[in-house]
Amino acid sequence: MLKSKIPYYGIPALLAILMFGSNFLSTDLFGSSVQNFAVWFILSLFAFVCGWLINKTLGWVFGGKIVFAVTVATVFVSIFMVSFFSDYFSINDLLTENLILYSLRNILLGAMGLFGMITSELFLLQKNIEFEVYKNGENSRIVEEAKKEAQVIIREAKVNSEKLLLDTEKRLFLLKERKNKIENQLREFIRVEKELIASYEQEKDN
Repeated sequence: MLKSKIPYYGIPALLAILMFGSNFLSTDLFGSSVQNFAVWFILSLFAFVCGWLINKTLGWVFGGKIVFAVTVATVFVSIFMVSFFSDYFSINDLLTENLILYSLRNILLGAMGLFGMITSELFLLQKNIEFEVYKNGENSRIVEEAKKEAQVIIREAKVNSEKLLLDTEKRLFLLKERKNKIENQLREFIRVEKELIASYEQEKDN
């Protein structure tokens, strides 16, 4: 399972690079520079797409842990870098406020990644719900068809049983008729035999 997920770790790495690279951009997000805002918007969009792909590849639970870990790690690395290279970032005073500002930039992109994961998960859940509704509808249709088939089989069984009962009664009637006929023939035969014996005895006595 772990080996199958190794190629997908490049997406969280890309998200970490985006978050870390945001430290080198201007902090004036909503200033007069439209270009500056556009750059931040594109970064946020990329972070959103990364979150979407992480949810698709690593899953909601594991991917969420990865995004959280990447965000925390990037924040700590950014704080360390800004603190030790404050001259490069032109930070001369209010170091604490600037550290919070740089941290919030990374957290913002991390939150956009998490938002992408949430959106992807919502779409996935919606598809699952639609599939379950469709499957339940199919199951209901199958049950209804099975009920109809069962009713047809029951009706056919009733017709066959009634037909078999009629045939059996007819055979019994024929057997009774044949039995009565044989009994009548036997009685007639016995009567004729008795008459012959009686006639023979009379002739013998005479």
